[in-house]
Amino acid sequence: MFENLSKAPGDKILALMGEYAADARPTKIDLGVGVYKDEKGVTPVMTSVRKAEERMLSNEKTKTYLGIAGNKGFGTAVLDLVLADAVDLLRVRIAQAPGGTGSLWVLMQLINRARPGATVHVSDPTWANHIPIANSSGLKVATYPYFDTVTRGVKFDEMLAALDKLGADDIVLLHGCCHNPTGANLTDAQWDQVAASLARTGALPFIDLAYLGFGDGIEADAYGTRKILSTVPEAVIAFSGSKNFGLYRERVGAAILVARNAEEADVTNSQLLNIIRGAYSQPPDHGAEIIRTILQDAELRAEWEEELGVMRNRMISLREKLASAIRERSNSTDFDFVAGHRGMFSLLGLTADAVEHLKAGNGVYMTSDSRINVAGIPEEHVGALADAFLGAIR
Repeated sequence: MFENLSKAPGDKILALMGEYAADARPTKIDLGVGVYKDEKGVTPVMTSVRKAEERMLSNEKTKTYLGIAGNKGFGTAVLDLVLADAVDLLRVRIAQAPGGTGSLWVLMQLINRARPGATVHVSDPTWANHIPIANSSGLKVATYPYFDTVTRGVKFDEMLAALDKLGADDIVLLHGCCHNPTGANLTDAQWDQVAASLARTGALPFIDLAYLGFGDGIEADAYGTRKILSTVPEAVIAFSGSKNFGLYRERVGAAILVARNAEEADVTNSQLLNIIRGAYSQPPDHGAEIIRTILQDAELRAEWEEELGVMRNRMISLREKLASAIRERSNSTDFDFVAGHRGMFSLLGLTADAVEHLKAGNGVYMTSDSRINVAGIPEEHVGALADAFLGAIR
């Protein structure tokens, strides 16, 4: 049966995790794995999450199925969090999915049913898993200009020119906020222009919203998504609760679709649910019920937003300290872009040799494209890290 199979390529992030774990140096630093870490280097359980779980355990009376679409209260709460009043909810449907990745997968399967073999246009660069998911769903992939390796900002004029050339059968995958892997994000004015372009061309916006609240706050981070949804007739969104609720292992996400009208929303949703039924049948509930409990309780929601703010502000502070430390040591502003980026990641633009030098010589681990997880920076070693970066470049 399996004799003709060849070994699948290994996951680079998992391989990097293995190398880091095997490194015996006490001064090693993990900037590779994409999870939030606090000042102790731990990915914490949020206090609001723990309180929600305690409440759930005391009130839970059954473990029966919830249905293909998952936890309905979770869906209602997530739509309010993400969309607010940006779009008429009669045109919107939501289905819970296993994490942001699961949400991306079911939505790409849905797109391939609607437009078999259609082209998804992704930013250059984009999250490493976007392209494999699209390909496995039967979709073609193309790229649009995004990251300027000189300024470490967005090539917006080139990006917009590329989007303006698309047509109604094209799909544009956009990072709703906190671009992964670059950390370079669109301004509100640029989001306005992207929304206008999509309205002109009819291309379908596909928004990956994995880091809501990790950039400049929930409302600020939701601006681009809401602007697009208030401008175009159709869109899809993959939402993840992994980062902003710290629920990585619970695998909680949502696939959101916006149709032209309620009738089309019902038809499209029937296909979405059919895809889910044929894949994992029904989603897990634990993480979804945590999020529902938090978002639908005023006290818990306020506590969660405060905790989210602490995480966000810590990452901004680490960005500023690293940029400042490099500037002081080099008398150069070449790395000031780190302070201006948002979210967990920044793409440093280092060569592969420099990345390898940092790992071998300094025990500093990052992905081969020089993406760093800012939350992994030990605050007490910012200066040493700046020295290591400058040494690798020289």
